[in-house]
Amino acid sequence: MSQIQNHVKNSSHILVLGMGGTIAGLASNPDSNPLQYEAGQVEISALLAQIQSAIPGEIGLVSEQLANINSCNMSEPLLTLLGRAVKDALDNSRVEGIVITHGTDTIEETGLFLQLVCGRFAQNLGKRVVLTGAMLPANASNADGLKNLLDAIHWAASPLDNSPGGIYAVMGGRVCMAMDLAKRHTTALNAPIQSSPSSPVGLINPSWLSGVKAAEIAWHEDLSIPDGDVWPWVEILTSHTGARSETINLWLESKVQGLVLAGTGMGSLHEQWLEPLSKASKQGVAIVRASRPGAGQVLPNIPEKDFAGCIAAGKFSAPKARIALQLALYAEKQAKSAGKSLTWQDFFARIAVLPEIG
Repeated sequence: MSQIQNHVKNSSHILVLGMGGTIAGLASNPDSNPLQYEAGQVEISALLAQIQSAIPGEIGLVSEQLANINSCNMSEPLLTLLGRAVKDALDNSRVEGIVITHGTDTIEETGLFLQLVCGRFAQNLGKRVVLTGAMLPANASNADGLKNLLDAIHWAASPLDNSPGGIYAVMGGRVCMAMDLAKRHTTALNAPIQSSPSSPVGLINPSWLSGVKAAEIAWHEDLSIPDGDVWPWVEILTSHTGARSETINLWLESKVQGLVLAGTGMGSLHEQWLEPLSKASKQGVAIVRASRPGAGQVLPNIPEKDFAGCIAAGKFSAPKARIALQLALYAEKQAKSAGKSLTWQDFFARIAVLPEIG
């Protein structure tokens, strides 16, 4: 564990967890080509040291480096590590809030994961967990990471009368619920929350706040965090022009437990896939139908009736639907061990009906 202001470790503080990403990246030629960089090179303690003078004295900080990777390489074991670190920190009376630095490529998946396994816990304790990152490496002349990190710390430490405890994200001077993260631009500085309902940090729109409260009321119970080596195997497949039935048949020869289908339009699937997918469902493969577009919902039985065993993803993108399906499959396994008849569909439906903020 690396620490800033070591004397606060045993007093109230904000815990900052480093996961790497562009915010910790370095470019070999930052002036001429800042986008050619290597992620996960700078320790979180070094980033915090650069903003220490801008942090009010009453905010104590403790930092811990959990990983330092390019987030395109994020893994289930790392999600398990992060989820358990967050739950342990939430349960620590000395931790007032948590900030997580994370690569933007997969931050939306991590945001949903933390909502599903820690959201209710954070709300009940009145603490904020805040994800942040950057679109430019740390040594770029106009790097955005330090400002985002400072904003995230302020948001984690700000009074709860602005908004309740829960899982949030801060970037580009804006805040949103972490489950609403959606990276829909390759280079824009606010890309991860560009298309998500949000407000400037510290200036929360009342209508947005009512949506936050509605989402938190709808989320009744956190799901369990799987051990790093027992996450269900779920893959994403994209429907497209010329899709072949062999694509599905090949997966039927594997031990895959679930498929998320990124369909066209409102979640349409190529006709060549329908028969092998029905076969997959009968063999016990869990199937969720999502969509390629970056916004809008996939509704049950629209545009065509869903085959048995297939469930609509609701507002979730395919990557988010994959995380939700993995946790739903794990929850089903736990339920069966406890003698309960709940299915993965029961758990996924409960997840997918969370209100959209806006």
